Amino acid sequence: MENSKKLRTWLDDMGLEHPLVIAGPCSAETEEQVLKVAHELKDTDVSYYRAGIWKPRTRPGNFEGVGAIGLKWLQKVKEETGLKTATEVANRAHVQLALEHDVDLLWIGARSTVSPFIVQEIADALEGTDKVVLIKNPVNPDLPLWLGAVERLHTANIEKLGVIHRGFSTYEKTKYRNIPEWQLAIELQSRFPDLPLINDPSHITGKRDMIFDVSQTALDLNFDGLMIETHTDPDNAWSDAAQQVTPSRLVQIMEDLKIRKETDVELDYNTKMSTLRAQIDVIDNQLIETLGKRMKVSDTIGALKKERNVAVLQTNRWNAILGNMILEGESKGLSEEFVLRMFKAIHQESINHQEKIIKG
Repeated sequence: MENSKKLRTWLDDMGLEHPLVIAGPCSAETEEQVLKVAHELKDTDVSYYRAGIWKPRTRPGNFEGVGAIGLKWLQKVKEETGLKTATEVANRAHVQLALEHDVDLLWIGARSTVSPFIVQEIADALEGTDKVVLIKNPVNPDLPLWLGAVERLHTANIEKLGVIHRGFSTYEKTKYRNIPEWQLAIELQSRFPDLPLINDPSHITGKRDMIFDVSQTALDLNFDGLMIETHTDPDNAWSDAAQQVTPSRLVQIMEDLKIRKETDVELDYNTKMSTLRAQIDVIDNQLIETLGKRMKVSDTIGALKKERNVAVLQTNRWNAILGNMILEGESKGLSEEFVLRMFKAIHQESINHQEKIIKG
């Protein structure tokens, strides 16, 4: 994208002394509920009040949102509290209704981002709008698809753009509802540093007690803001109850988060160092997770060798791996000495795992 610098202007123009905060219930349920949450958030650092009007569901029969009537409730929110409003749109009709009801911020959900046809339809409906438009990452970790959605909207002369990192689906069991895959957000940030990047810890975690930690990680990685689902009675919410926090808890989270501000050269250095170290921490955790997965595969190989009475050490296979990894390491700027030491340690741990299985 050319002229990406102007994309951040809408965020800069807000003059915030803290990260952007978008908060409100996962779903608009009743007029009373929408207004009650809004009034509890009006004197906080929340900049945009979010509420899902249309809720895409994996299977039919679940609550799919109240529909267009909820937009009138958002209008009342703006009238009574002064909060700007935000909601998700998934097609041209949603866009037209949201614009008619003067919604200030629209976002495209993860299920919509996966389809260039849907994104293009929304871009066409929004062409030239001065509303803020944010694009959630697609369900699967596909950076080109995510960027493609941004480019379609940018081509439609929508200047107030940004992205929302809400994690990615996985078949594996993890502590997250949607695994963060922080490296993809870091890569997007490095390619387009002037594109506002918002984190959605509610959908990443799926659990309210993890929201603070993920929010802090996001801020350490220089995210520009947070989208946190907030409900006055989260346990009885009509959707995503487990990941919503009360307004009072949201305020506490915002107070406890460590926000870095650039005020002098020394602090600028510390800010940059904290960001880089946070990136290292993310990568290190991924290394450990990947090595754990590798050892599980080694365990399976060990069981197969035991069943077939095959020796643990396969010298030819090991030499081939080592040669390939030395070449691959050199292409990534890693010395042969380092690659040898690292893979010898990994290989020895693999042998230990397999020997334990065979002897067991």
